[in-house]
Amino acid sequence: MRVTRHNHQTTDPFTDLLFNTLLGFTLLFFISIIFMNPIAKLGNINYKAEYIITASWPEDQPDDVDLWVQSPYQETVSYLQKDAGWLHLDRDDRGDLNDTVTINGREMVHSINQEVVTIRGIISGEYVVNLHYYESKSEQPVRVNLKIEKVNPTLRLVFIDQLVLNAVDDEVTALRFELDGNGDWIGMNRIDKVLTPYRLDPEQLNPGSESGQ
Repeated sequence: MRVTRHNHQTTDPFTDLLFNTLLGFTLLFFISIIFMNPIAKLGNINYKAEYIITASWPEDQPDDVDLWVQSPYQETVSYLQKDAGWLHLDRDDRGDLNDTVTINGREMVHSINQEVVTIRGIISGEYVVNLHYYESKSEQPVRVNLKIEKVNPTLRLVFIDQLVLNAVDDEVTALRFELDGNGDWIGMNRIDKVLTPYRLDPEQLNPGSESGQ
């Protein structure tokens, strides 16, 4: 009599459970990557920037400080003109006036005092960066932090300083810096230059006009 032997392969239930759990975690990991990528893209700057100029002041001071930047072509960007050649004012901060936003019918306060100007292309020559104390609610001097970052090829801090604006209508030349044709920083100074129209003689604004209007 011939006995046929059958090979029965037994498996450990614990091994099966461990394998299925690992498979599930792997699947969740790939799904997470798929959903995370679009979010990351939304946070990217959707334009080319070469330099970012940022002026910020304490969140507890509801004062209005303006950033004025002039290009080598004498084009000036500010809240009065948010685009000037390669210059662009990305954020015009008005103290506490634009700190409140409405989301799903609810008002939320995001206290941030910051103005940002970007240089989106390279023009060789001198750039002038001024700060102007436009309006004061605190009736106190305001300390403004100014930083300039070079974006390409990697983000790099090239300048940082703190300046004090003592009273309304104070305007200071925070920095004048020079770029070469490759966009590299080659020089700087702080020789005063007026960029706002508030301190100029009306005759300079409109030559030949008695009123200057």
